[in-house]
Amino acid sequence: MALIHVTKDNFQETVMDAEGLVLLDFWASWCGPCKLIAPHVEDVAREREDVTVGKIDVDSDPQFAVQFGITSIPTLVVMEKGKVITQAFGYRPKQDILKLLEV
Repeated sequence: MALIHVTKDNFQETVMDAEGLVLLDFWASWCGPCKLIAPHVEDVAREREDVTVGKIDVDSDPQFAVQFGITSIPTLVVMEKGKVITQAFGYRPKQDILKLLEV
């Protein structure tokens, strides 16, 4: 499945109404670790067609950082049926991201 840039316009449909697991990457363009983790998140989006993978720019849509209590980026959040299952802060290698999805 393609990586989705989540905004206030598509949040409900993309995240809250999604079937199956959702992986959200909270990031910002100025964040070095966010740039390092981005290729891994993109790989997961291509490889795990059963998972909706979205990126949320905390500068463009800060309300989501507040809603999810994001205090550090990058933060990865795994959700199912509109509820947070787990989250991880900071850079993670691809295999760690895939382990987050083993719920």
